[in-house]
Amino acid sequence: MKNIAALALISTIALVSCNKKETAKITKIDPKTGKTITVEVPADSVAKVEANPAIKDSAGIYTQTFKLEKGKTYPLTTYQRDTKTMTDPKGKTLNGTSESTDEMSFTVNDIKGNVYDMTLNLIAKRNSQSADGKTIVVDTKLPIPKEDDLKMIWNINKALTGNKLNMKMDTKGNVISITGFDAVYTKVSNAVGTLIKDANQKASVVASLKETFNEKVLKDQLNKNLTIIPKKGVKVGEKWSSSENADAQGKIKVTSNYVLKSVGNGIAEIAVTGGIPKKEEKQNQGEVTHSLSSELAQNGTIKFDQNTGWINNQNISVKTTQIETISNGKESQSMKSVSNSSVMVNPSSK
Repeated sequence: MKNIAALALISTIALVSCNKKETAKITKIDPKTGKTITVEVPADSVAKVEANPAIKDSAGIYTQTFKLEKGKTYPLTTYQRDTKTMTDPKGKTLNGTSESTDEMSFTVNDIKGNVYDMTLNLIAKRNSQSADGKTIVVDTKLPIPKEDDLKMIWNINKALTGNKLNMKMDTKGNVISITGFDAVYTKVSNAVGTLIKDANQKASVVASLKETFNEKVLKDQLNKNLTIIPKKGVKVGEKWSSSENADAQGKIKVTSNYVLKSVGNGIAEIAVTGGIPKKEEKQNQGEVTHSLSSELAQNGTIKFDQNTGWINNQNISVKTTQIETISNGKESQSMKSVSNSSVMVNPSSK
């Protein structure tokens, strides 16, 4: 009887040993020390990573490519929410909120060599503004607004959506070409024509659209959103930066500082900081001095799917502060404006 009990005990121990959970290793930055570490986590908590993923390392250096599948569709919805507070010289405040959503997706039609032939689907647009307890919404998924001044915006947005552009992109994320704009311009022109009869005014609206919605603008936007990791590759914990013009003259630059925070569990996560350092300008006109100070700070994360290289999610907070002051040497008055923005891509929640 004792031997049977002992045998049962041995079997139980063997069973427990066999059922010991497998683990997987993830490389990340230790939040306490800032050093790169490798930790073990339960294997069933880790998303499956392909043997040869799009974001992979060689000798610890990670590079980003794209491994998309023919026939599959990949989302790219951008969302921005701005909350602005203005304070006048007497301390009275005025608050306003605006939101905008652009919904797009990309369907892979064919793969030839290292080039993807894709359809860029322009799905929907939504804009809203709230102030003084009132909210106005222009949404292509809703009927045309009753207000005359909103009908034009809705007509243009409605004409922009429901269209398909053809895009070619290589496996490194370089957008080679985007075509099909002329059909969209024609559709917008026809839609505007139902509200504007004057030919010159209609042409002006279409010309304005062409300046903001064209191949160059869209290529620049996609190149910024789809590929963040430098072509040369980076290590976990490594930093890099980029800058772009914040004004038409190129005098003010927005700097974005990146850190490859972690790679594992099927996700490559990048931390983003930076902005525009505080800058003050002064102009004197006789005894009156006009000064303007402004600064911008951003902070957030961008996550990419490790297997496909496609952007999974972006959530960046941006704070802009501007103070305008007029002084005559004896007294001064200031107007302050603070804007808090959330800039998201493929938001799971808003």
